[in-house]
Amino acid sequence: MPRGDGMGPPPGAGRKGGRGGGQGRGGRMNGNRTAAGPGGECICPKCGTKTPHQAGVPCFQVNCPSCGSQMVRK
Repeated sequence: MPRGDGMGPPPGAGRKGGRGGGQGRGGRMNGNRTAAGPGGECICPKCGTKTPHQAGVPCFQVNCPSCGSQMVRK
């Protein structure tokens, strides 16, 4: 409200969507599983084979040694 006349933008219409909302939420530290860390396992969704996760290699780029399916991170 630059002139104090009460005619400013409606709530939530700013650059970030108002108080605490919008694009400022959700990110790496709020439950996002990208870059889940160096530990853990890669698991085959078809046959259940587990292999240790290798740092720097996403599980979806690893094929299952038993059936050849794409692995997932757990």
